[in-house]
Amino acid sequence: MARLTSLGLGGPARFLIEAGDEQTVIRSVLWAAGQRTPLVVLGGGSNVVASDRGFDGLVLRMGLRGIAFQDDGTVYAAAGEPWDAFVEATVARGWAGLECLAGIPGSVGATPIQNVGAYGQEVAETIRAVRALDRTTRAIVTLASTECAFGYRDSFFRRHPEAYVVLGVTFALRPGGAPTLRYRELSEALAGEPHPALSTVSATVRALRRKKSMVIDAADPNRRSVGSFFTNPVLDAAAFQALAARAVAADVVKAADDVPRFAAADGQLKVPAAWLIERAGFARGTRRGPVGISTAHALALVHHGGGTTAALCALAEEIRAGVEARFGIRLTEEPIHLGPR
Repeated sequence: MARLTSLGLGGPARFLIEAGDEQTVIRSVLWAAGQRTPLVVLGGGSNVVASDRGFDGLVLRMGLRGIAFQDDGTVYAAAGEPWDAFVEATVARGWAGLECLAGIPGSVGATPIQNVGAYGQEVAETIRAVRALDRTTRAIVTLASTECAFGYRDSFFRRHPEAYVVLGVTFALRPGGAPTLRYRELSEALAGEPHPALSTVSATVRALRRKKSMVIDAADPNRRSVGSFFTNPVLDAAAFQALAARAVAADVVKAADDVPRFAAADGQLKVPAAWLIERAGFARGTRRGPVGISTAHALALVHHGGGTTAALCALAEEIRAGVEARFGIRLTEEPIHLGPR
């Protein structure tokens, strides 16, 4: 699995199949069920932490391709389409809605599972429907966005991975629409552009991501990662005040207002996990042998080569315990784990 994941970690899968058409997907699901063999679907492998012991089952590597644009602004993309190339195709048409999600590695089929988001956009905002194979009935179904139960970096698909295999996604975009500039870092980077084009926004997002080693670049020493390893905690008012009080008591900040936060849904507040990690004593560039924290961003855990998944997970747990001890916040991991821990 190390060759199929961006971390470059993981033992062997017992079975592997490359699915280039829907019939192969269906036959694979049927075969795995008949053999009583576990099955997992793998896209680009950029959000997967594979066990050192591998996966004792069938790994179905999604290879479905195809993009279909409609005049009304909807576009269907097959699950195996590379995500960033798909975003670039929508931007080139002048269709707004995905421009802030440029530069994210992986495939289209993974985006509804994770409810991928960055720089002020989430795919849940534009997903109209998901085409999927029901693993129980073996029927191909179309699920409306409301049936996907999207949450922050979450969905029904993530909570119930054995229910469906995502085959493709339909997005409702805005032909000729203005870009989304609600994220402060992005809007500040574009301060000299009063009316930036979609292409300018997507290019700026890629540049910002590159500075943080959040794109796959063979020349980047931080390249072996899954991007953000932890999600940003979303807190209600009471939980935020408790966090702020602990930060003041620990002399991390002088006043509660100094704790960074962003507005989230239902009056909640989102706190940057990277800020918590660094203030808990884990600096960028921290090493634990062949694994460590990215030199460019505290949210990314990095495999420098010759390491193990166990070592990476041990570092992740060390960070979680350190943040919890200092701030009373238990960080949630973002990537999906494959195989036994």
